[in-house]
Amino acid sequence: MRTVGHRSERPITFSASAALLVEGARFNDEIHKLPTGDSTFIPKGVYHFKSHDEANRHWQDCLAEGMATVAIKRS
Repeated sequence: MRTVGHRSERPITFSASAALLVEGARFNDEIHKLPTGDSTFIPKGVYHFKSHDEANRHWQDCLAEGMATVAIKRS
């Protein structure tokens, strides 16, 4: 097994620190930026494709439909 990167665990303290509060707020903001079903336009679920071409076609169809929906909402 190969380990990529490392992260040190933060100690649990009884007194709050402004630096840790800011770090937690930034982490929370970044988590909320992760894609959801609404921003990727691909409905949630498990998909099985016979080929990569079929998977790419599904992705392109979902993307085009999502972009069209956004364009209609904006106009």
